Amino acid sequence: MSLTGKQVLQLVSDDFEDLELWYPVLRLREEGAVVHIAGEEKNKTYTGKYGVPITSDHSFHEVDADEYDAILVPGGWSPDKLRRYDSILTLIKEMDQSKKPIGQICHAGWVLISAKILDGVNVTSTPGIKDDMENAGAKWFDEPVVVDGHIISSRRPPDLPDYMREFIGVLQKK
Repeated sequence: MSLTGKQVLQLVSDDFEDLELWYPVLRLREEGAVVHIAGEEKNKTYTGKYGVPITSDHSFHEVDADEYDAILVPGGWSPDKLRRYDSILTLIKEMDQSKKPIGQICHAGWVLISAKILDGVNVTSTPGIKDDMENAGAKWFDEPVVVDGHIISSRRPPDLPDYMREFIGVLQKK
């Protein structure tokens, strides 16, 4: 249980990529971390692209970055919704300023782009948003996972084992 005592925030909205949300949550809990789910509304059930539900523990409007050791942004179509909330962008910026691990997979890069934290950062994502990532100033690589300090990025569900191995490794050092 290498992450006992760590608290991680997983963001959610409807149309998240089911595996990109659930796999990290389960892996982190296996390692002893406490993982809270934050959506627009507290105690609301959100549904993934393939129909797998998850219920939020908190509203992302009420969470405090100081209470968490890391944050995860799932992929799917969820990031296009999440990036529209100032409270999410503020949360991501605060986590970035504190150099706390920020995990992003697939389309999750959209949230980091909107938070304006990718200038000069090495990343990966789904190839579909490569241009968006580069236009935000990031250096994009077609790799299963890219770690640049506290920002851990990955492309898609088949890369989840590599993504979580690296995310857990970065979180253990914090």
